[in-house]
Amino acid sequence: MNGGGEGNSAYGHKAFKRSRSHFADRITADGRDGWPVEAGRYRLVVSRACPWASRSLVSRRLLGLEDALSLAVVDPIQDDRSWRFTLDADGRDPALGIRFLSEAYDRRETGYPGGVSVPAVVDVPSGELVTNDFQQITLDLATEWSALHRPGAPDLYPRARRDEIDTVMAEVYEDVNNGVYRAGFATNQEEYEAACAGVFRRLELLASRLAGQRYLVGDTITEADIRLFTTLVRFDAVYHGHFKCNLWKLAENPVLWAYSRDLYQTPGFGDTVDFDHIKRHYYQVHTGLNPTRIVPLGPDLSGWLSPHHREELGGRPFGDGTPPGPVRPGEEVPPRGRP
Repeated sequence: MNGGGEGNSAYGHKAFKRSRSHFADRITADGRDGWPVEAGRYRLVVSRACPWASRSLVSRRLLGLEDALSLAVVDPIQDDRSWRFTLDADGRDPALGIRFLSEAYDRRETGYPGGVSVPAVVDVPSGELVTNDFQQITLDLATEWSALHRPGAPDLYPRARRDEIDTVMAEVYEDVNNGVYRAGFATNQEEYEAACAGVFRRLELLASRLAGQRYLVGDTITEADIRLFTTLVRFDAVYHGHFKCNLWKLAENPVLWAYSRDLYQTPGFGDTVDFDHIKRHYYQVHTGLNPTRIVPLGPDLSGWLSPHHREELGGRPFGDGTPPGPVRPGEEVPPRGRP
């Protein structure tokens, strides 16, 4: 998710186009891009408000990479310098010593003209940004970082299913993950209606797919579920109202609502979600859409903890593996961000 003062006020006034990841180096087992997988070397910088960054939060938890890959959480409210470490003591990230994520971008490329986005992986020794490629980061956590996975970590990108996972993820990305943004930041009626209709057309297809199976691909959780979840968990809180994706609420679709609650209640998913950060970011940062910056009180979050009955469809959430352990001390979502 990009940040920057001018871009935030421009939302709703300029046609929306998602920027490509400018820094697409990969951290790999063989270090072929110059960045070998190494425990303790890198820091994952996220906003809990951002769906793209939240994918990496879920993956890191499910795979048990907390000891290998440290975590920095930025303030959900940006200023003109973009993502800030104001949640930390003295407003500095304790590992990187910087106040703004843009400083790690500057160390990598002075005068970089693009936006400052999360998720970002930073090389702690040099303080340089390594990658902001949100599409690739989680795939590499699942495959290239396998030597550092916890015992019992699930296979989130099983080789035998990759073609199907890739196809589903591409459809979800185009129509749902990115579709809600195209609807929310549309600059004319026709553009908005096309994007909004596309969101709900794809959601209906996904609901049909999930009516008879617990997960999107196969009988276990995969990367495809992570990518759909991070949009669905934000749907009623911000996309329904703020982005005008309001043909129906997630809570009004029995299949998708049960599927979302099933994942939310699965260790590694809901325990990474901060509804307070989500709502404050969208409603207070996108001043082009919400000039008053008023954050709505609703929706009621208690339903996220209600029974979902999806276990009746079978499925093995972690395949041959096991659930992740408790959330690390210091990484818990504060009470105001939870149901």
